[in-house]
Amino acid sequence: MDMYQNILVVIDPTTDEQKALNRAVDLATRINIADPTQQLRITAFFSIFDFSYEMTTFLSSGERDSMRQIVISEKQQWIDDIISVTNTSINIVSKVVWHNRPFEAIINQVIEQKHDLVIKGTHQHDKFKSVVFTPTDWHILRKCPCPVLLVKDHEWPLQGNILAALNVGSDEAEHLSLNKTITKQAKNIAQLITANVHLVNSYPGTPVNIAIEIPEFDASEYNNAMQAHHREAMNEHANSFDIPLTNTYVEEGLPETVIEEAALKIDAELVILGTVGRTGISAALIGNTAEHVIDLLNCDVLALKPDGYISPMAHK
Repeated sequence: MDMYQNILVVIDPTTDEQKALNRAVDLATRINIADPTQQLRITAFFSIFDFSYEMTTFLSSGERDSMRQIVISEKQQWIDDIISVTNTSINIVSKVVWHNRPFEAIINQVIEQKHDLVIKGTHQHDKFKSVVFTPTDWHILRKCPCPVLLVKDHEWPLQGNILAALNVGSDEAEHLSLNKTITKQAKNIAQLITANVHLVNSYPGTPVNIAIEIPEFDASEYNNAMQAHHREAMNEHANSFDIPLTNTYVEEGLPETVIEEAALKIDAELVILGTVGRTGISAALIGNTAEHVIDLLNCDVLALKPDGYISPMAHK
């Protein structure tokens, strides 16, 4: 089974309860059971920076280095203590670096050490009962070259449900390739954790401006044709992966709304989706479907990149 072997876990400095590390250990243990020959490794990673150490002008650069090293050592000891009480035979190492931009430190680590999965916990906002995403989360989602698993508080029960979010109505090679990658990943993980795979796809409704500007335009005929096109593409895709058509959902609406409703309907423990990794102005203006979706879901989310994706940080 083509599965993760070199996992990077982003440590949360605000708590001793490391849900991302726990999820990594659980996943790695299951991979190990499925294939004991795999040499799995988890790196518990933390990036730290304290501006006050940089501003202390009366210290020499050597003294500043020593102070930084003390801070790094203390944090490394804290992480090692957490690892030491983790009940697992999986090889877990800790790494602490001094860096003022956590997302850059994380992605540099992924590129240099060839990690094949990043796992990071998310924060619940008590007042709004929703998950709050930090700029670090969004940067990792857009720029990390390997899959990113964002862990929430939903458990992974046996015979649970995994939802794969697809774009089956597109003829673009990138989307077709990504649909296959997402579905393969969903099937692999479902086999590991004894879960069921479901597929979801949204399609746009009738464009209002066309209906207004062209009186003879038949909106219901357009809608029926659009639905039939997506349903046919979904059936073909599901059949090629031996997924029951009863586990497929094709609905009109915005992707984020359709995916959220399907996830709630089946109480998904994991949603797998593709992210195109836009950066710069297009990301700011258009946003990313994956990001809108992730905000709304109360379960774990695994975001995958298209084949051949190269991180904008790979050349730095």
